[in-house]
Amino acid sequence: MNVLITGTSGGIGSAVAALFLEKGHTVTGLDISPAVIENPHFSHVAADISNPASLPEISGVEVLICCAGVQNSPDDIKVNLQGTMNVVEKYAFQKAIKSVLIIASASARTGAEFAAYSASKGGLLAYTRNVAIRLAPYGATCNSLSPGGVSTALNKPVMDNPVLWKQIMDLTPLKKWMEPGELAQWCYFMTVVNRSCSGEDILIDNGETHLNARFIWPED
Repeated sequence: MNVLITGTSGGIGSAVAALFLEKGHTVTGLDISPAVIENPHFSHVAADISNPASLPEISGVEVLICCAGVQNSPDDIKVNLQGTMNVVEKYAFQKAIKSVLIIASASARTGAEFAAYSASKGGLLAYTRNVAIRLAPYGATCNSLSPGGVSTALNKPVMDNPVLWKQIMDLTPLKKWMEPGELAQWCYFMTVVNRSCSGEDILIDNGETHLNARFIWPED
């Protein structure tokens, strides 16, 4: 299949691209940074998703996965929300499309992060549902994934701080964060295997949001 992935020059996006290439798909990567992937079936396009004018014409996109994003920057909403909308509106609504997947965040559910970042990701959940409604006549799905902590360079400020890391693990029932490769597997399933789930957000946060209840009672 012809797969278009944003944010392929690092973190989650590069892991997702690598898995699709491993599975034999043709991948086009959109990123503002230089390419980090060398593969005969991979094409890199330098583009700023927050600027619609920089998005090139790419025909025949069957799978679209939006991974590009920033965190705690002046452009969180401009890139994460508006940039994702720019990409989806340009490439998704055409006869070849089979699935769209948007990477949101557990912060979209909890609001427990930087204000603009949480707002940008929360907006993606509503947008996912909107796109799913409009893609249904094409027979295509649109869903979002909301990961909790993912072990990427973006999260090094807490991953490399033993005190902060312990605080995070104390709140995380499964006592770990997800690796980008695991999230890539979710992306593959939701876009290639899944044909019936649409308009949904899948929370993948090692139980932090829903399993962190504490029941306190005197011991016998």
